[in-house]
Amino acid sequence: MARTRTGEGRAGAEGGAAGAAEEVDVVVLGMGPGGEEVAGRLASAGLDVVGVEAELLGGECPYWACVPTKMMVRGADLLAEARRVRGMAGLAQVEPDWSPVASRIRDEATTDWDDAAAVERFTGKGGRFVRGRGRFTGPGEVEVESGEDGSASRVSRFRARRGVVVATGSAPWAPPVDGLDRVPYWTNRQAVSATEAPPSLLVLGGGAVGLEMAQAFARFGTLVTVVETSRRLLSAEEPESGELVERVLKADGVTVWTHTTVKSARYSDAEGFVLDLEGDGELRARRLLVATGRRPRLAGLGLEHLGIDPASGSLRVDERMRAAPDVWAVGDVTGEGAFTHMAMYQADIAVRSILGEKGPEADYRAVPRVTFTDPEIAAVGLTEDLARERGLRLRTGTAQVPATSRGWIHGTGNEGFLKLVEDADRGVLVGATAAGPAGGEILYGLAVAVRASLPVATLREMIYAYPTFHRGVLDALNALQAAGHTDEPRTKRSRWT
Repeated sequence: MARTRTGEGRAGAEGGAAGAAEEVDVVVLGMGPGGEEVAGRLASAGLDVVGVEAELLGGECPYWACVPTKMMVRGADLLAEARRVRGMAGLAQVEPDWSPVASRIRDEATTDWDDAAAVERFTGKGGRFVRGRGRFTGPGEVEVESGEDGSASRVSRFRARRGVVVATGSAPWAPPVDGLDRVPYWTNRQAVSATEAPPSLLVLGGGAVGLEMAQAFARFGTLVTVVETSRRLLSAEEPESGELVERVLKADGVTVWTHTTVKSARYSDAEGFVLDLEGDGELRARRLLVATGRRPRLAGLGLEHLGIDPASGSLRVDERMRAAPDVWAVGDVTGEGAFTHMAMYQADIAVRSILGEKGPEADYRAVPRVTFTDPEIAAVGLTEDLARERGLRLRTGTAQVPATSRGWIHGTGNEGFLKLVEDADRGVLVGATAAGPAGGEILYGLAVAVRASLPVATLREMIYAYPTFHRGVLDALNALQAAGHTDEPRTKRSRWT
């Protein structure tokens, strides 16, 4: 993959093993979505900002995650829609071809994995970019080691007058399966870089990333098998979500193994990838995708010089994104959700905090999340189980999308449901799931309701356009009212505010 050198600031060539530290206002370690947002806005505000990134400026999202994966999903969904023409609008013959998807990812999304435009965007705001790995050497002190492709490494040192922002993101995590570290498995990066769909694929992990890619490749003709250790897919979401996704994946020809333990992994050119299952034989495929989650990148940052345990699972921050005196953190490293929208939300708070501006503090009551399968699984706030664990008395209401007016009109491909979770004592929603066509778009109104603690009575009095998918929210509200009872909490009530 190409990596640009265009636009690297003069700071990248300064310093040296014995060089004195250069004073700047802010150093940003990690230039993914959150780091780039912080660095760019502070530079635009007139601060002397150095942005440090070892890989591509922009991070995981535009090059290997959000953007290219949704191009995969878009192509796969078009194939599915074409196959639904029969019985609805005539006949259609579909011939999958992965090459347009690969071309879009290479040419439109990533510019062949070149970040020249992103670097220019940042330096154009007045920031300076250093490609390398940064680490703390003391409070407010950072050193950056750069140099690759056989070139001699150089060290740049900075002393930040205002502070340092940690935005180093996360990395794929692989489970401790015997032999897994010795086989050439795929992560999301190799999957989105694929120039052709593999003939067969094992997907280890039943979360959002694994399921989106499993369905996409299956619709392009790959024989896909998903293996998940939990009892259901999307284990962090409502049980109904996992059940729904499993049904639609199987309809796409995907084999699903849940509650399954992998004992070992091996690979050879002749056999391909082989996963040995505990008590259930083995599974084989030409490719293996490991999508078992991500972990914050904290190793090697020199956090011990700040009195922070580098073995911590994440960087704990306060409501203003401060992790330590004159140290802020945003994005995946905070452990508040590996979402681009979370990183951008936290970046806004961190910028105001660094500039001394007033504004709202972090509030995570209504964090939206979307799994871009078909149907989309969108959720906000608490699931029913989590709400009970927090001691809330609940009332729930569910509407099936096929039974709604728009769902009935939509016909084939209309799988889905809407589920509302109400704090019965306060009469407000604390969680909601919108699963179905355009589920992520329907979520917006529900997220507003959860964030603003709008009374359920007010939501029921609203006018919902007919016939739309979001009108199904009214059906779910009516089901909520018809329930007429509340569930007792599993634990002692603790007010959720």
